[in-house]
Amino acid sequence: MELYELSIHELQDKLREGETTSAEITASVFGRIDAVEKDVRAYITLMRETALAEAERADLAIRKGEMGALTGIPVALKDIFCTKGVRTTCGSRILNNFIPPYDATVVSKLRAAGAVCTGKTNMDEFAMGSSTETSFFGVTRNPWDLERIPGGSSGGSAAAVAAGECIAAFGSDTGGSIRQPAALCGVVGMKPTYGRVSRFGLIAFASSLDQIGPFTKDVEDCAILMNVIAGYDPRESTSVPEAVPDYRRFLGRGIEGWRVGIPKEYFVAGIDPEVEAAVRQAIRAVEGAGAKCMEVSLPHTDYCVAVYYVVAPAEASSNLARYDGVKYGFRSEGNRDLLEMYKKTRSAGFGAEVKRRIMIGTYALSSGYYDAYYRKASQVRGLIKRDFDEAFMTCDVILTPTSPTAAFRIGEKTDDPLQMYLSDIFTISANLAGIPGISVPCGYTESGLPIGVQFLAGHFQEGRLIQFASAFETHAKIERRRPRL
Repeated sequence: MELYELSIHELQDKLREGETTSAEITASVFGRIDAVEKDVRAYITLMRETALAEAERADLAIRKGEMGALTGIPVALKDIFCTKGVRTTCGSRILNNFIPPYDATVVSKLRAAGAVCTGKTNMDEFAMGSSTETSFFGVTRNPWDLERIPGGSSGGSAAAVAAGECIAAFGSDTGGSIRQPAALCGVVGMKPTYGRVSRFGLIAFASSLDQIGPFTKDVEDCAILMNVIAGYDPRESTSVPEAVPDYRRFLGRGIEGWRVGIPKEYFVAGIDPEVEAAVRQAIRAVEGAGAKCMEVSLPHTDYCVAVYYVVAPAEASSNLARYDGVKYGFRSEGNRDLLEMYKKTRSAGFGAEVKRRIMIGTYALSSGYYDAYYRKASQVRGLIKRDFDEAFMTCDVILTPTSPTAAFRIGEKTDDPLQMYLSDIFTISANLAGIPGISVPCGYTESGLPIGVQFLAGHFQEGRLIQFASAFETHAKIERRRPRL
């Protein structure tokens, strides 16, 4: 088995025992990138020289006995995190030449833990999409089938982990942008509680929904990364000063007697039969582990997509107003006056999906429509959160499909925005309620495409999710396949 195929904890054991070095691991990862990146296109920017230098420093630290939580482990970053001195584009032409003067808090924490950064991964422009097809830098392809999408908006990160182009990666999740691509690429992806991980240095899409989380090869690696990135940050106004446990302590524990809620609203017409069959098998697996499954109701589920596509575009309209060609980023040429520069810069700098959402959001916030749309959506959002609060009074975790289908073909839904938006129908609610969720592989379609199951828990219950997901991994015994590239 090649080094790039191993997990974080497997590589850490080898580093401690002196069986390999960070330089060898990093070289293995870049060798894999050289072999498959031309087909997958997971990255926007590669950081080969700096990564190799970081690996050398990591090996020196290990020889001195100074091994941190991630020392020498190559990880990739979604191109939505500010990285000092390294281009950060958000998948958009308008930030094509933007080089941040500082690191995002998550990036700083990873550097402090000794991680090696391989590069910045591709994404839907400004995280607006479910397929990584809206990127200015081209489409990322699913390593399991290069004619299919990897999910989005963090599709580059999910594809990079699945293809072995990094050991783990990070993304952002506004309506399912970690969990959905994790499911479609056959990896683990977690969205923490809103406020658990600092958003400082994350380029904003929808500020009340965005959250940062990891993509990993298994649940143990997810716990390792959550230990690094979770915690209070005084520089970030929505960061919550909640104590952070050692998430590795939750690994390997049983779930006997746990109550698992199965929401009746999530098993409806429209789910692919193979997806439903795999999730039903996941239910049987957790029952085999000693948990008790019970039906619960989340009665406002039908409103989730409508609420999300008012709240998220409204916040995007406000956040993206700063991209006008004045201070940084792309600026159109040959303008007669300031107004023309604004118009031409934003028209040429943003792609079609971003412009669509800006217009929807601006309309929802406009005079005379704010109460009818944004205020009403915010009120219904409160009802959605209440549904989860009441459900968690009777169950410990909730189990649902992650995505209604396996990965669809590139171009299949680009002409039908509504069908594209429905790809996130099972993940949006967690962002609206601010609760944590994790997607774990639970099977494969007949054609060999991965399927994911989603587990949800109450606020700041990431440890509970890791315990449950770890037990599921143990008892479900899902075959660990790798894409054949």
